[in-house]
Amino acid sequence: MIHFLSIDPTAVDWARAQFALTAIYHWLFVPLTLGLGVIMSIVETKYYKTGDEFWRKTAQFWQRLFGINFTMGVATGIILEFEFGTNWSNYSWFVGDIFGAPLAIEGIVAFFMESTFVAVMYFGWDKVSRGFHLASTWLTTLGATISAWWILVANAWMQYPVGCEFNPDTMRNEMTSFLDVAFSPFAIDKFCHTVISAWIIGAVFVVAVCAWYLLKKRESERQLALKSLHIAAVVGLVASVGAAITGDESAYKIAEVQPMKLAAMEALYNGGENVSLTAVAWVNPLEQPDYKNESEAPLRLAIPNGLSILATRSLNGFVPGVNDLLNGYTRPDGTVEPSAKEKMERGRAAIAALADYRRLKAEDADEATLAPLLKTLQDNFKYFGYGYIRDEAELVPYIPVNFWAFRIMVGLGTLFILFFALLLFLRWRQKDISRMKWLLWLAIALLPCAYICSESGWLVAEFGRQPWTIQDMLPVGASVSDIGSSAVATTFWIFLVLFTAMLIVEINIMLKQIKRGA
Repeated sequence: MIHFLSIDPTAVDWARAQFALTAIYHWLFVPLTLGLGVIMSIVETKYYKTGDEFWRKTAQFWQRLFGINFTMGVATGIILEFEFGTNWSNYSWFVGDIFGAPLAIEGIVAFFMESTFVAVMYFGWDKVSRGFHLASTWLTTLGATISAWWILVANAWMQYPVGCEFNPDTMRNEMTSFLDVAFSPFAIDKFCHTVISAWIIGAVFVVAVCAWYLLKKRESERQLALKSLHIAAVVGLVASVGAAITGDESAYKIAEVQPMKLAAMEALYNGGENVSLTAVAWVNPLEQPDYKNESEAPLRLAIPNGLSILATRSLNGFVPGVNDLLNGYTRPDGTVEPSAKEKMERGRAAIAALADYRRLKAEDADEATLAPLLKTLQDNFKYFGYGYIRDEAELVPYIPVNFWAFRIMVGLGTLFILFFALLLFLRWRQKDISRMKWLLWLAIALLPCAYICSESGWLVAEFGRQPWTIQDMLPVGASVSDIGSSAVATTFWIFLVLFTAMLIVEINIMLKQIKRGA
């Protein structure tokens, strides 16, 4: 496995860029699918209960928009999964036994479920009973959510690898507990936070469309707009509050298993006890800060003890900073965390022991000769991935992206709570929202903000765990396929043109459908 280090760094950069491009475009479609699915299902439930033809037409309207978006999400998602084989074959080989399981379940079970019931939802209005059709609509939404579950399980495992064991004979990580992989605390938190945040995008989208109808004084869509807006506002407020709660729990888990990510999010260079939570500070977005020589980011305003509470659930809890994690530190309970250099040395010892074991095993060495090598490998395997790190600076994620993306996400999330609460308050006071043009324009303006908020969350999740493909186990440089950078660069530009064209087509079709109305 030492040969992984000789892979062209340019190929690594292009492979990362291509995967990031595909993931970003894919995530433009997925959250709207999840969020709009919930709202269209609630609307059809109203039709099932009342039998009112108005609710049927309203449900069909939102389902048409759902279908357009759903199709685009499927196309980009398939390409994303293929890239694991084309650009990340070393990664796929190393952990394919584990990572492949949730992806296979997602494709066979969840996606099949979506595809089956979405057909009934679109073509079964006059062919099946109202109850069966309603069940199909909810099962379509549930299928999309289950699909997200398995994808997020796979991603969570990369952030927090559990339920596996390395086999030196096959050179692969093999699953030891499917339940540990599928239901790890990290996976549950990631699923809840991600899916709930997707509901926010669905709610903002519906409110924006309704606001446009009210601004245009479309009388034929007035009732659709007012009633759909009310449903979306309820979903949006519940989701916004839920995202804040699950986000807090996610931050707690990150502090436990990815402390360097938390330090980058907070621009925390030197940790300690009674650590305050940074509200704002000046972190230059264009360069990595000199964390070794700076005590903290300049112009910092902070909430006393806030980070200690967030990370440890204690007012005076200890939170390590970037330098603590690089230099090593002693936890309050007396546990000594080794320095980055010691982890790198132990990682190289594990890699060397594995290489010697493989060589001697091929020469039919006896068990007594192989046993010490296996013990060295097992004792140091926890730091296996550090053996591929050349410089400890590689272990520090790009702090400006994590710092600012986290604050954009939290700031916009807070704005959504206030916005949805205001909408419901005005509805409760029976105010005529259609006359409040400033509020309607704000609703439309918040639609791109919802996507910025969501993408910012993913930036924190993925930039924050760099340089790791699998946390502490396999760095990005050892995961990429041994292919020329020119091939990946070429397909990058092809995908950029293709995905941009798909996005333009989707927006154009959606706008035409919205202008057409119910």
